[in-house]
Amino acid sequence: MTPRRRRAKSQGTSRAGAQDGILPLCHQRGETMAWNEGYVSDIEYTNGFYSDLSPHHLNFSCILNGVEPVPLDQPYTYFELGFGRGLTLNVLAATNSNGQFYGNDFNPAHVAGARALAATAQLGNLTLLENSFEELAQGRVAGLPQFDFITLHGIYTWVSRENRQHIVDFIARYLKPGGIVSLSYNAMPGWSAALPLQRLLLEFAASFPGRSDLQIQAGAAYVEQLQNLQAGYITANPALAPRLNALADSDPHYSVHEYLNQDWEPLYHADVMRDVARAKLDFAGSSDLPFAFPELYLSADQQATIDLLPDAAMRETMKDYFLNTNFRKDVLVRGARRMGAVRQAGCLAGVHLAMLVPRAQMAFTFQTKAGTVTGNEQVYGAVCDALALRPHSLAELAALESLQGQSLQSLAEVAAMLVTGSQVVMYFRGEAQADSGGITAHRLNQAIAAQLRYGDDYRTLCCPLTGSGIETEFIDRLLFSLLTQDRGQPEFAHLQAQAADAMARCGRRLLKDGAACADDQAHQLLLDGAIDAFLRDKLPVLKQLRML
Repeated sequence: MTPRRRRAKSQGTSRAGAQDGILPLCHQRGETMAWNEGYVSDIEYTNGFYSDLSPHHLNFSCILNGVEPVPLDQPYTYFELGFGRGLTLNVLAATNSNGQFYGNDFNPAHVAGARALAATAQLGNLTLLENSFEELAQGRVAGLPQFDFITLHGIYTWVSRENRQHIVDFIARYLKPGGIVSLSYNAMPGWSAALPLQRLLLEFAASFPGRSDLQIQAGAAYVEQLQNLQAGYITANPALAPRLNALADSDPHYSVHEYLNQDWEPLYHADVMRDVARAKLDFAGSSDLPFAFPELYLSADQQATIDLLPDAAMRETMKDYFLNTNFRKDVLVRGARRMGAVRQAGCLAGVHLAMLVPRAQMAFTFQTKAGTVTGNEQVYGAVCDALALRPHSLAELAALESLQGQSLQSLAEVAAMLVTGSQVVMYFRGEAQADSGGITAHRLNQAIAAQLRYGDDYRTLCCPLTGSGIETEFIDRLLFSLLTQDRGQPEFAHLQAQAADAMARCGRRLLKDGAACADDQAHQLLLDGAIDAFLRDKLPVLKQLRML
């Protein structure tokens, strides 16, 4: 198949012998400042929200894997290492009033932006630090408490070995016994075929000093040229195709950080467990919830082969060989306490579920690491029928006549699949109800809505019921913000006029066929359709989530 071409915009010059427009020279920027220690710092990271870092999600992962969780119905502490743009921390602080949230990032632009958002929402339970991992590990930041949760997303394999040691030292110093760590990272052997690709992009960038987003765009164009010329490395590795396509289409703010860090190094799970041993961490499971159910992704023969291995870390690593894992989301506990069946059932009973999509849009076929999994139509249908009426706990679902005979464990598997498929959100009721008015969440939602006039960076809204955030489209956030300003019964014509005016003021147009719709009449039809879909499908869900 001929690879999709994406020509980079010419910067006025091109490399000798290359086609015009393929290899733009980046602007000279001089030597990288020492404070970044080889980590990309001239381009900010993407502004994503990661729901699997929430205390609720991490506790659910522990319970599914038979490990005692951290109590959320009493005060707790949480630290995110390398918080990036800080959206996840802001949302979690706004929706979990029992928690005191902390985080660090060494990029001052990240810290300034995250602090500005927190200040606008008046988040009194959030402390954002501009400190290095070394400073934190050595206890040079005064006033830090011991933490129930320490999380870091992806960064462990993007930093130097020395900084990885600092991260583990910080965990060893500050994590409470029984505390939970979320440690996600680029993993082997799934990255093995792409290691030369990362090296190529890194060396290419070094050959053309300049701003890193221009470097990665030029590098991607060069790789595309290699594809078209059928370079042996690419033709001999057909599994590279999805990654090459993603590279061509990805946001430079992401791909720069994925490929251009000098100390980038995917890791084997067994090596990570050796790293964290001095912090007394035990492997509890994965925040990819379906991994708590091996039968979903391993055959009986594969599981039997893995079970022959005496070492737990090696058994987990062998799963990565069967699945060719390229990214892991490890949940680790300092002194994991294993639960018996009765205790686990009691914890599962308190898990609550709420719908994220209308009942008519829910589907029971899921793509997993091992392929397609189709849920039992009768069981999944009964669960979703109940959730269409109101949120339910697993205990309430198990008591339904339509689900007679279903154990809490089997319903937990249904919940894990629906949560992973972004059709349902889970939460623990006691903590979610602590701030019954959702005042801080409302303030942060208003702050996020106010940013719409400048761009579309913040794509998540706070959901105080669930102690987490809900990813939304631009038009849905716009309509949500308009409805929060006018608490009356929404009227189509009124909302239509307000939305059209708001979009005109911020210079935004809805997309048609992947491009901004320039025709006014066609755009009005698109807007009318979006408002109708919002009122019909999205508004009932938002009301059930108590966001409106």
